[in-house]
Formats: sequence, structure tokens, C-alpha cells
Amino acid sequence: MNGAVSVWRQRIGYGAADFSCNLVWQMIGLYLMFYYTDVVGIAAAQVSLLFLLTRIIDGVADVLMGIIIDKTNTKWGKSRPYFLYGAIPFALLGILAFYVPDVGPASKLLYAYITYTGLSIAYTMVNIPLASILPNLTSDPQERTMLATVRIIFALFGSTAVSVLTMPMVNTLGNGSQSQGFFWTMVIFSVIACFLFFYTFRNVREKVVVQAEKTTVKQAISTLKGNKPYYVFAVNILFMWGAYFFQQGALIYYFTYNLDRADLVALIAGIGSFVPIVGTVLTPVIAKRMYKRTLFMISSAVNLVGLFIMLAAGGNIAILITGAIVSAIGHGARQSIYFSMQADPVDYGEWKTGINAAGILSALNGFIGKVTMAVAGALFGMMLTWGNYVPNEVQTKEALLAIKMGYLIIPAICVIISMIIMRFYNLDKIYPQIRAEIDARIKTETKEEAI
Repeated sequence: MNGAVSVWRQRIGYGAADFSCNLVWQMIGLYLMFYYTDVVGIAAAQVSLLFLLTRIIDGVADVLMGIIIDKTNTKWGKSRPYFLYGAIPFALLGILAFYVPDVGPASKLLYAYITYTGLSIAYTMVNIPLASILPNLTSDPQERTMLATVRIIFALFGSTAVSVLTMPMVNTLGNGSQSQGFFWTMVIFSVIACFLFFYTFRNVREKVVVQAEKTTVKQAISTLKGNKPYYVFAVNILFMWGAYFFQQGALIYYFTYNLDRADLVALIAGIGSFVPIVGTVLTPVIAKRMYKRTLFMISSAVNLVGLFIMLAAGGNIAILITGAIVSAIGHGARQSIYFSMQADPVDYGEWKTGINAAGILSALNGFIGKVTMAVAGALFGMMLTWGNYVPNEVQTKEALLAIKMGYLIIPAICVIISMIIMRFYNLDKIYPQIRAEIDARIKTETKEEAI
């Protein structure tokens, strides 16, 4: 019984960290661009460049954070300490990002650069360890899938809280001022996130023994040589997450301007955050009966069908909601198996080289994800500029087309490309052998050290 309690304490502790991440980062993905353009009054073209530059800087920070993790050796482990160190900076910068002082346009833009870049770096400090710690929590592939599933469920709860509660909270706390409403909403979310990171730090443990010596950058990079599963996985990130980031950033614009139904933003955002739990919960069960790649492909196809339904719906809200639900179920399963899969190429590199580089490989994944987020945000901002988007006005046909492409058409294209790429991922068939050989090697090395 105590063992079961301990296992679930770690699962919940691990999931709580992603709940925290999403309380803040979902606000960034869903509302920051809208906040900058429609509340603060920064031009869409300037926001586009801001997103591109700061997220590329953030991506570089991801790689540096991975290197730091691989060089870290403390009594708490390699990744776990950063949940403690990063909690307060993450919360504080989250609050500051949604407080732009009433100053001149140039000063507002400079302030946005400083606070958003700082928040992105603080996010890196707590989020990269969340990925890199997974191989150290357990060597059991099924438990990794379970941990990844619990993580995603908690992440989706966090995203759902932001999606459903933000606009009502903004309206209530702002008393007619969106600026004040966004600020106080972010204060509440950020404080909760901070305390939950402390909870994670207390309840997770790095139990899997890897290398006792520090891993050099050169050694870590060597694990990429001939690591085809990682290359396929990494390239896929561009399109899998590209679809998500485009749709997430365009959602509030699409329902506000294309459909003139701003009242549906919370509902559709909530569907996109909560319904994926269905797919996520089913993932560990289904993953026992098929390869991870197969499950990824099926869930991507479900996601794509949902996007096509939404495209065909036009202004029919019932059909649109149906498509959103189908798309969200597919996204939930795909996201869950993605997080389970990302530890496997790390093991493949360790199997070939004897070097565990979970930190830097997780950081590279984060870097690619941040670049994808940067490009998606920048391209969408440029598309709005091309369409002569003007906040709080009736939009041109070109602006409405740009918004529709960002919300539905480009995401569908990205999902199709992602599925094509994943056809080349072939690690699942040989993974059990790889894991068995790594475990045997670790046992041998442990016995030799004992002698």
C-alpha cells in the first residue's frame, strides 16, 4: 500500500509542475498577443517581431539550461533542484508580463521585450527539468507512459482553468478595464503556480541511476550521431506543435472577428483544453496494445478529421463545436504519446554511446519547440499585418482570411506533414531490447563500483 501511495505521490507531484507551467504559459499562448495588440495598443507587426526575437533567445536558453542540467549533481539530483530555484522568478515575471505601464509607445515596447524575454527564460528554468527528469524517475516504459499521461492530464487541467476562467475573471476583476483584469488574473494564476512548483520539488525523486560523472557538451552531442529516431522526432516537433501554436494564437481573433462570437472564446478554448483529457486517459491503455508511433498516427488522424469538420462548419456553431471536440480528443492522445516517446531517443543515444544526455536532448526539443512557437507567432502577426488588421474594428476580407488560415487551414497542413514525417520513426520495434541492455549495463557498472 505504501508503495502505491509513493508511486501516486510522485505521479501527482510530476503532474502538478505542468499544471503550474500551463497556468502561466496558456495565458501567453491564448491571450498575450491579443493583450499586446488590443489592450496595450502595440502594432501587430511589432508584436510579430517581438515574438520572433524573444522566443529565439528563449530557445537558446533552453539549450543552455540542458547543458546546466547535465552538469548538475546535487543531493536532490540533476533536474529536481530547478523546480525550487525557478518557482518565484517564474511567478513574478508572469505577473510583470501582464502589467504594461501607461507610458509612451517605445517604452511600452521595450518593457514588453524585457518582461516577456525574462518570463520565457524563467519558464525554461522550470520546464526543461520537467522533461529531462522523466528518464530519471523510472526505467519502466509503461510507468513513463503513465507519468507522461498524468503530466498531460494536469497540464490540460491547467490549460482548461486558464481557457475557461480567464475572460470571466478579466471582466470581473477589471471592472470594465481589460488592462486591470488581465493583471489581477495573472497575479492569481502566478501565485498558485509558484506554490505548486514547491509541491513538485517535495514529491518527486530521481531514482534511476545514470552516470556519476558530469557529462560534457561534446559527449552529450555525440549521442546525436546516428540517432535517427531523435532526428525524426525533432523534425516532427516543428509541425506537430506548429499546428497547435497557430491555432492557439488565432483562436480569440477567429471567434471575435470572423464569427462575431467573442462569447464563445471561453467555451472553445475550454474544449481545446479539457476534452483532450479523454484521449490522454486512454493513451496508457492503448499504448500497451500497439506501438507508440501507431498511436501517434491514429491520434493525429483524429485531430485532422476534427479540423476538417471545423473548416466545413462555416458559421454553424453546433458543427463547429463538434469538430472542436473531435480535434481535441485526437490532440490529447497525440500529445500524451509524444511526451512518452521523447525519453526513448535519449535511451537510444545512451545505448549506442554509453552517455545519458537527457538534459541537453530535452533542451534541444525545447529549443525546437520555442523556435516553432516563435515562427508561428511571427507568421501570424505578419499575416494580420498583410490583411491590414485593425484592433476593435470591422476587419477587411484579407484580415479575416489571414485569421482563418491561422486558426484552421495552416494547422491542418501541419498535421498532415507531421504524419508523413513520423512514418520514418522506427524505434518502437527494437526499444525493449535497448532498454534491457541499458539496465543490464547499469547493474554491471553498479556491481563493479561496489567492489
